[in-house]
Amino acid sequence: MRPVTKPAHLTISDVCAELEVARSTFYGWRASRTAPRCIKLPNGEIRVRRVDLEKWLENLEDNK
Repeated sequence: MRPVTKPAHLTISDVCAELEVARSTFYGWRASRTAPRCIKLPNGEIRVRRVDLEKWLENLEDNK
Protein backbone atom coordinates (compact mmCIF):
# COMPACT_ATOMS: atom_id res chain seq x y z
CA MET A 1 0.00 0.00 0.00
CA ARG A 2 1.37 3.43 -0.97
CA PRO A 3 1.49 6.10 1.73
CA VAL A 4 -0.99 8.94 1.37
CA THR A 5 0.79 12.17 0.57
CA LYS A 6 -0.67 15.59 1.20
CA PRO A 7 -0.51 18.03 -1.71
CA ALA A 8 2.11 20.77 -1.39
CA HIS A 9 -0.29 23.43 -2.72
CA LEU A 10 -3.91 23.62 -1.61
CA THR A 11 -6.91 25.19 -3.29
CA ILE A 12 -9.17 27.51 -1.31
CA SER A 13 -11.72 24.67 -1.23
CA ASP A 14 -9.07 22.34 0.24
CA VAL A 15 -8.14 24.86 2.94
CA CYS A 16 -11.77 25.57 3.84
CA ALA A 17 -12.57 21.86 4.04
CA GLU A 18 -9.53 21.16 6.21
CA LEU A 19 -10.31 24.04 8.58
CA GLU A 20 -14.09 23.46 8.42
CA VAL A 21 -14.83 27.09 7.55
CA ALA A 22 -16.90 28.72 4.82
CA ARG A 23 -15.23 30.27 1.76
CA SER A 24 -16.60 33.63 2.90
CA THR A 25 -14.70 33.22 6.18
CA PHE A 26 -11.46 32.54 4.31
CA TYR A 27 -11.98 35.56 2.05
CA GLY A 28 -12.77 37.66 5.14
CA TRP A 29 -9.42 36.61 6.59
CA ARG A 30 -7.74 37.58 3.30
CA ALA A 31 -9.45 40.98 3.33
CA SER A 32 -8.27 41.60 6.90
CA ARG A 33 -4.79 40.22 6.08
CA THR A 34 -5.01 37.47 8.69
CA ALA A 35 -5.21 34.50 6.29
CA PRO A 36 -2.28 32.19 5.62
CA ARG A 37 0.10 33.36 2.91
CA CYS A 38 -1.39 32.81 -0.55
CA ILE A 39 -0.08 32.44 -4.08
CA LYS A 40 -2.05 34.01 -6.93
CA LEU A 41 -1.52 32.02 -10.11
CA PRO A 42 -1.43 33.66 -13.57
CA ASN A 43 -4.96 32.36 -14.23
CA GLY A 44 -6.21 34.20 -11.11
CA GLU A 45 -6.65 31.11 -8.95
CA ILE A 46 -5.29 31.14 -5.42
CA ARG A 47 -3.22 28.44 -3.76
CA VAL A 48 -1.89 28.06 -0.23
CA ARG A 49 1.35 26.19 0.39
CA ARG A 50 0.81 23.46 2.97
CA VAL A 51 3.88 24.64 4.89
CA ASP A 52 2.41 28.17 5.05
CA LEU A 53 -0.92 26.81 6.32
CA GLU A 54 0.83 24.74 8.99
CA LYS A 55 3.00 27.69 10.06
CA TRP A 56 -0.11 29.91 10.21
CA LEU A 57 -1.89 27.35 12.41
CA GLU A 58 1.14 27.08 14.72
CA ASN A 59 1.09 30.86 15.17
CA LEU A 60 -2.56 30.63 16.26
CA GLU A 61 -1.82 28.16 19.06
CA ASP A 62 -2.57 29.31 22.57
CA ASN A 63 0.66 28.90 24.57
CA LYS A 64 -0.77 29.80 27.97
